[in-house]
Amino acid sequence: MEPSGLMTIAGIACRSVVAGLLSVLLLLLASPSLHARGAELDPNFDDRPLEEPLEEPSWFKLSFLDLQDDLDEAIAAGRRGIVIYFGQKYCPYCKALIENNWGRPDIVAYTRQHFDVVGLNVRGNRLVTDFDGRVLSEKEYAAKMGATFTPTLLFIDDRAQIALKLVGYYAPYEFRAALEYVAGGHHRQEPFRDYLARADMGRLREEGELNGDPLFEPPPYSLDRSRFAAQQPLVVVFEQSDCWACDVLHAGPLADTTTRALLEGMQVVQLDIWAETPVITPAGKRTTARRWAEQLGLFYTPTLIFYDPHGREVIRVDSVAFANRLRNVVRYVAEGGYLHYPSFQEWRAALMSRLREGRE
Repeated sequence: MEPSGLMTIAGIACRSVVAGLLSVLLLLLASPSLHARGAELDPNFDDRPLEEPLEEPSWFKLSFLDLQDDLDEAIAAGRRGIVIYFGQKYCPYCKALIENNWGRPDIVAYTRQHFDVVGLNVRGNRLVTDFDGRVLSEKEYAAKMGATFTPTLLFIDDRAQIALKLVGYYAPYEFRAALEYVAGGHHRQEPFRDYLARADMGRLREEGELNGDPLFEPPPYSLDRSRFAAQQPLVVVFEQSDCWACDVLHAGPLADTTTRALLEGMQVVQLDIWAETPVITPAGKRTTARRWAEQLGLFYTPTLIFYDPHGREVIRVDSVAFANRLRNVVRYVAEGGYLHYPSFQEWRAALMSRLREGRE
């Protein structure tokens, strides 16, 4: 008896789901503990600029920086796409990525099997031909692609589409998951947030105690700025219970005296990324913390999103951030740097220039 078309489609869908679950289970087996997955970075990690310049791995692609040509060559070699790495020579988070993630033989082997990696300097002047045929400098292309922090990774699939964008440093567990998510074609089926959550099956999604702080305003959370401008910028801190990186945020960066002084001039709200807490967003929409986090595409905690007095998002920090990076981001918002510089990177470059000249 020949199977019906409906049965065939159902069978294919079932196999696809099973394959996805198996790949997620393999990620679980590859990681010692979900709760400890961020512990590869020392809580005392020094995120000040490096003293010695950082070299990219020797196995990065030797590219003429025509990105369509790079993608065509990768596909012809049987790979799933390319990864565009935006870094800087004195970036401590780039060093952490290269040493902690691309310092592991299994991650290097998996990366090289499925992707070619093209390295770009967010402050560089080499010419890049993008997928639209436009010729831009490295720094212009980095700004165009929203490389707010370094490292930033763009995963480009075989259709020249951005399959995933990672801004900042992620621990090996999330990084392995990101590689497999794109290499396995899961980006065409579900958001990375959902894929990562399935790998976190052993985690209880019950509302627990979050880290408290006097900076955080109590509910109700009416954050509407769509009709009338507020007098202060807004920071929404998305966290979850039993979160190692959240604990580090509270023990380190949020305890920094300069950062706290600047945050006291802002409205600061803490939300549980999985909770059904009622919220009115800066755009005036009624929702819950969980649904808002999903709409924002959040998959990492803690995530801090900064809004201006009119409710426009200024910048978000949705990866590992220690004292120096967070202090600079808060200052960028608190002092209105975003009003005078088109990007955080340009503001920070100007700040570093003033520091070198003794004007700051």
